[in-house]
Amino acid sequence: MKMRETHGGRNYDDFRPLARNAKREYDLGGSVITDLPTLVAALPTPLATLWERLLRIDVTRGVLHPPERMHGWIERSFGSVAAVTEQEIIRITNRWTLEGAIFNRIRGLRPQQGRYQSDIDQIIATNAGHNDESGFCTPESGTPEDSFGRIRGRYCLSASNIAKYDGWHGVLIFDQHHPLNFTRERVEDYVQTAFRWFEAVHTTDPQATYPFFIWNCLWRSGASVIHGHAQMSVATGMAYPKVELLRRTASEYRQRTKNSYFDDLWKLHRGLGLAFHNQEAAVRGYVSLTPVKEKEVVLISNDPIALATHLYDVLDCFVTELGVQSFNVSMTLPPMTQTDESWEEMPVIVRIVDRGDPNSRGSDIGAMELYAATVVASDPFVVASALAGRFP
Repeated sequence: MKMRETHGGRNYDDFRPLARNAKREYDLGGSVITDLPTLVAALPTPLATLWERLLRIDVTRGVLHPPERMHGWIERSFGSVAAVTEQEIIRITNRWTLEGAIFNRIRGLRPQQGRYQSDIDQIIATNAGHNDESGFCTPESGTPEDSFGRIRGRYCLSASNIAKYDGWHGVLIFDQHHPLNFTRERVEDYVQTAFRWFEAVHTTDPQATYPFFIWNCLWRSGASVIHGHAQMSVATGMAYPKVELLRRTASEYRQRTKNSYFDDLWKLHRGLGLAFHNQEAAVRGYVSLTPVKEKEVVLISNDPIALATHLYDVLDCFVTELGVQSFNVSMTLPPMTQTDESWEEMPVIVRIVDRGDPNSRGSDIGAMELYAATVVASDPFVVASALAGRFP
């Protein structure tokens, strides 16, 4: 896999994260999520047909009557009493995957009693070098290697995961301790090196067939190590359950509609102003209306390196414009050899999601997310507006 010449990137020394202020999102111009019913009603017939086929919207209103003694606290926390007395809740459901999200901007303004003040950069710096008990700052001597050795990139090095969730489970250790110190060249190198690790695994164990790439940044994302790193795994027998479910959905959609599930989903998001497309790189993307959590962006292509460069664009926008400090990235890939099931309908898919403020002790996932539907505070139209300048 040959790397393209790339330019640009972020100098972390000059980077200062934006203050996280949920109110900021709703002061911006353009459409917002509460405009969605009107936007859907105005869709031209072909897109309206896609909407009815793919998604469902339900709008409800919550009404409350706070006692006068609460008014001062409500005004300080939410801006005004009127802002909370009648709330519009938008619920969107994917009719095929049954993924769903509930949007209410008020949720993003809730006071966080578990929040504490700390200097994230200072915590990360203090953990570096000899204070990094993970061994990631000295990976050659501080981490194990796989049976085939290590795969080396320009800016990263592979290790064998010490606590595996699959038989083949590796770590890609970045050369930068600070997990937000990445550039376009580095992100491309991470993906290219991960692919070389996948190939080494499959050569060593031909039964290892289904590759998967993840990147968890900081503790809110589930990362147990601060030092910048990604993870790779290769499953045997069948793809991981959620990947297989998506493959089956796309296959069934083709059989029943004669269309591509991913094409139609992208067209629908584009019709609502939530999608983007780089024709030269053959990369399409959209800000999901049924996100797994905050600000979810989906990128689709058959070129993993083209996806990697646009993954950088999304992450750079997240960090420098939207104030994101902790995130999850996944890359869903086709099997590395012929399998009994068809993967013709499955492109390479990258999903990126914001995991919230590292200074908050409160979890962003509760019983609703585990057993009902995702509850979302961020507005997909605001995310799409921020990303608009990143894709020609």
